[in-house]
Amino acid sequence: MANYTEPKYRTIYEAKENELENLKKKSADSIWKPAFHIHPQYGLMNDPNGLAYFNGEFHVFYQWYPFDAIHGMKHWAHVKSKDLINWERLPVALVPVEDYESHGAYSGASIEVNGKLYMYYTGNIKYGTEERSANQCLAVMNSDGTIIKYEKNPIIEGVPEGYTGHVRDPKVFEKDGRYYMFLGAQRTDLTGAIIVYESDDAIDWTFKGELKLELDLPESVYMLECPDYFELNGNDVLVVSPQGLAAEGHNYQNLYNVIYVIGILDIDNLSFEVHHYQELEKGFDFYAPQTFAGKNNERLLYAWAGMGEIEYPSDKESWAHCLSVPRELDIVDGRLIQKPAEELKKLRKDLKTGELVISQDCREIECSSEQYEFELDFNEVGASAFGLELFASETEGLMLEFDRKKQTVSLNREKFQSAFGEEYGFVRSSDLEFGSSIKVHAFVDRSIAEIFINNGEVVFTARVFPKEGPKVIKLFSDGKISCSYKKYELAQGILM
Repeated sequence: MANYTEPKYRTIYEAKENELENLKKKSADSIWKPAFHIHPQYGLMNDPNGLAYFNGEFHVFYQWYPFDAIHGMKHWAHVKSKDLINWERLPVALVPVEDYESHGAYSGASIEVNGKLYMYYTGNIKYGTEERSANQCLAVMNSDGTIIKYEKNPIIEGVPEGYTGHVRDPKVFEKDGRYYMFLGAQRTDLTGAIIVYESDDAIDWTFKGELKLELDLPESVYMLECPDYFELNGNDVLVVSPQGLAAEGHNYQNLYNVIYVIGILDIDNLSFEVHHYQELEKGFDFYAPQTFAGKNNERLLYAWAGMGEIEYPSDKESWAHCLSVPRELDIVDGRLIQKPAEELKKLRKDLKTGELVISQDCREIECSSEQYEFELDFNEVGASAFGLELFASETEGLMLEFDRKKQTVSLNREKFQSAFGEEYGFVRSSDLEFGSSIKVHAFVDRSIAEIFINNGEVVFTARVFPKEGPKVIKLFSDGKISCSYKKYELAQGILM
């Protein structure tokens, strides 16, 4: 039994009188609370967990510490929806009260088995500030929505020989009539790995070994978190979050980063033949993504729109972070592409369209709210540098700039008065092939922007915390360009 205690390791059952209600009130009127992104009422949110379309409804669970905007005793919070737009908050799905999860119900995934949703997660155990262990656990959601922890938990106790206590984030999938579990792991030489278990019934598990993954990752990578595996368009795809990657040109500019791998999985021989891999996202705030099969078996993704070990401006209001919008994945020309899920179109309300010609100047598009969708096509580009600025005011703005000479696109959030994360830089960038036109598709929601360029070829996610006041969209260029745009005001998702 774990013997390490700290005030932050308590559950909601140990809340003081009116404590949770007071936390809810403290952040209720935050101007930065998103309108249609999944976010916590109070406390800290991080990884999406257990994503599923089950029994006619979408279920999203997420890591949640209720008492402050810090990483403490993690619960699984729970929201559900019939349409990916209107979300209902449900009672907390997993509260870590058992010895096998004494320091938190950590991340995991779900799979439907015999008409029930099997929810796998890591029971975190700490023996001190450094020493830890991990158990893999199971909870089951029945068709009526009730969730019960498996009576014989943990289903995998401890970690295999050769690995530290950093073993977590189970991803379970079925292949050729058997079940397999991928786990992020750390070897005892402090390098990252993915280990594999197998099962006939998705309950009794046997250690199979370590996945041979031929990636040219440096030895500085000390952990592979949140492995996610799926098949798409005849390809095997692995998404994983390596910790310890050093910045390299436009790549890996965040403290923690995410890559995807396309290739061929040979599960019998525990090998993954790599055909292509690269960084999945180029923004500031994107980590621990998880995918699942949607209503029509499309592959959908949510990510934590946050980053560890960074203090965000909303922390002072005792809430932190949100999830990305749902994104549909595709493989185009051997690359994994992210696009906004089709369901997001249901949020659209008022439409404004326009065409502009810019010649070494700046033009503005008015915004009547801070929650909108913006589609912009740059055509007939005669400029070498051009772009747009979101959340733009006299003193603030999120600047997206295209550089034709360098064949790059960059995003800069330095201008905000509530600046944060400066130790990791204010600019993120990517190579970009320039054709006859450039397409920009952005979702703006009070304190987050998600920007899809050229139909998802490059994607940036950025949290920003603007002060109150009127905002516009600014378009700028150092030469003549023409462009056309569509701007939709977006509705509030029902998630209070």
